[in-house]
Parts: sequence; structure tokens; C-alpha cells
Amino acid sequence: MRQGGAWVVAVEKRGPMSLPCCVGIDVSKEFLDVAWTTDRSAIWRTTNDDAGWPALVAKIGPVLPTVVVLEATGGYEIGAATALAVAGLAVAIVNPRQVRDFARARGILAKTDTLDAHVLADFGARMQPTPRPLADDLQSDLIALVTRRRQLVDMLIAERNRVPLARPAVQASLRRHIRWLEARVRDTERDTAARIQKSPVWRGRDRLLQSTPGIGPQTSSRLIASLPELGRLTGREIAKLVGVAPLNDDSGTREGRRRTWGGRTAVRHALYMATVVAVRHNPVIRSFYQRLRTSGKPAKVALIAAMHKLLTILNAMVKHQTIWTLTPSRSSTCSVTR
Repeated sequence: MRQGGAWVVAVEKRGPMSLPCCVGIDVSKEFLDVAWTTDRSAIWRTTNDDAGWPALVAKIGPVLPTVVVLEATGGYEIGAATALAVAGLAVAIVNPRQVRDFARARGILAKTDTLDAHVLADFGARMQPTPRPLADDLQSDLIALVTRRRQLVDMLIAERNRVPLARPAVQASLRRHIRWLEARVRDTERDTAARIQKSPVWRGRDRLLQSTPGIGPQTSSRLIASLPELGRLTGREIAKLVGVAPLNDDSGTREGRRRTWGGRTAVRHALYMATVVAVRHNPVIRSFYQRLRTSGKPAKVALIAAMHKLLTILNAMVKHQTIWTLTPSRSSTCSVTR
């Protein structure tokens, strides 16, 4: 309405918004701090161990929350999340960066265990993160083996880099450690392959993935372990999940450069190395990469686009249960057959 030559916007006064019952759990190495959206003043603490997890389920279960939200904390959240999921509660493990941005957007700059638990509960009520099934014991073991190999390889690279600058007094020790690490890497690779072969589903997926030029045993095992959604999502969804989808950066009349952001770091690293091989040995990816470079795209942009294309192809192969074959009549065209 207009008053005194100025436009005035009438705002309807409403009571406080009713939030669904959600639970936030701040996870540390020793404790679990629990908060509810239904009671802003309540906070409850238990230990983060075998004794505390049943108590956590007994405390939260009767409340019947819409979702229980925990941050990913490098593994300390797994025990509590597994106990809650086994009890039939919806559990969402969320990215800490998203929760921190949510808190800042609400003007919450301080950080304590109690405050973080309440922020997580509010995040669950307002953002409604999608609960996803947790990995079972077999999947968790496979993830642990693949992760352990990556850790051993990192240590092996560090030791090899130390040899040229090492004094003679320690070179023998370094070489012994290098041989030991190489043996452990081989052991881990053998254990990983054995576990994949024991599962008919994993064995079939491994065969599909490794039929693609550029995808070797290590990339295949990483995708099986850390990207179970492969083949279940659309090409655009899987690219965004991994972090190879270009995201807009526009404002007003400015059209910013598209950038990739977020995603699963471990999967993206494995896919990057596979793409480096694919642009040399995979005819489809090589042709696509060279076409982008010829059109003036920077090498890094062309490589990320090749990663996106390779991931999309792998997703379609797993979705339709088809293996890689190259159409003989057109070297730049890929077809997959059952």
C-alpha cells in the first residue's frame, strides 16, 4: 500500500515457526552431546564408546525424531551412527563445512559442544538432509582396505623422496622401510582384490569398470568402495556427487567462470589419475580431450571435462550392466554391450 508518497510493504505477523523434531549430535573422540529442536534448553551427554551407544539409542529412540544429524568427523561418528541406524532411526552424516556455513548465516559465530549440537538439530529441521543407508561391515572393510593402501602409498612416496638427501648413516634404514612398505602395499592390494572377488555384485562391477581403457584395479576398487551410488543416479547427479560438475558463478550481467566444487575427494583423486591415463590410451576420451584442446580450452579445463565424460560413461555402464567395446567403424565412438 502507499502512504505519504512511499510504498509500504505490509508484513503479516506470525508466531514462531514450528520445527519438526530433529536431533543433533556433536561428536568428539570421547563424548556425544545431544540436542533436540523440541527443547532448546535441553542437552544430554554420553560417552562415545560401546557403553554410550546403547544409552544413546535408549535416549533418542522414544522421541521418534524425523532425522538424527551428525557431522563427519573422520570416523568418530561411525559407532554412534551405526547403532542409531540399526535401531531403525533415520541418520544423516553431513559435511561440517555446510553446518558451519549454516551457523554463520544465522549469526552464530561461537563454537562449543553444546552450541554445535543445537546447530546440528536446527540444521536437520530446516535443511532436511537426506538420510542415507550406512555401509555394512563388508563395505566398511573394503573402504578401510582401499584407504589403507592410499596411506601406505603416501608413506612410500615420502620415504623415497628422503633417500636422495639422506646421510649414508640412515640410507640403509630408509631402504629397508621402503621394501617393507612395498610389501604391505602388495598385501593390501591382494586383500582388496580377494574381498571383491568374494562378492558376486562387486566382482561383476569390477569386471565392467576394468573393461574401460584407463580404469585399473585400484581405481575400480576405489569406485566400488567409495561410490556405491554409481549406476543408480543420472549422469548429472553422479558428476555433482563426485565433484566434477561445473557450477555456475554468475551475478547480474557478469558471467563468471564455471568451477567444480565439493564432492568426494578420494573418488575424485582416483578418477583424475585414471583420466590422465585415459587421455592417452582410451580412444573416446583422447578424442574428446584433443577436441577441447584444439578449440582453445586450457589443459586443466579439458582434463576436468574428460573426467566428467569418463565418469558419465562408467555410470551408464554400471546402470545398464554393459562392458566397454569400441565400435570398429568409428574409432571416436564408444558403444557398450552386454
